[in-house]
This record gives sequence, structure tokens and C-alpha cells, in this order.
Amino acid sequence: MNATEKISLPAVLPTNEAAAAINRRPQTLRKWACLESGPIRPIRVNGRLAWRMADLQKLLNGEAANVGRA
Repeated sequence: MNATEKISLPAVLPTNEAAAAINRRPQTLRKWACLESGPIRPIRVNGRLAWRMADLQKLLNGEAANVGRA
């Protein structure tokens, strides 16, 4: 693959994968969701938590401040 080809990533990740992506434990993300106290908010897909890739990327870039709020 060359540098100009785009990698297709899912728009959302399940909690375990999202936690690994931001170097946190899955329970931390679940706590953020339950208490609505984290820097990012999940969405629900079929009753399960899902974390937006865009929000995770913003968090990693230091841009997240309760992004994903409705």
C-alpha cells in the first residue's frame, strides 16, 4: 500500500477496541458512559456502547472536551 491510499476504518469502535486505541481500560470508558463524566461520549448501537473514531482521534490530539454531546 502506498502513502496515497486511504485505509478504511469503521466509524465507531466497541468499548474494548476504543479503550485499547486510547490506552485506557475498558472499564474507564464504561464509567465515562455511565456517569457522563468523561471527555468523550459514546453512542449506542443495538443497545451496546460504541465510540466514534472521530471523538477518539480528537481525544488523542488533545482536542476533546466532552465532544459527542447531543
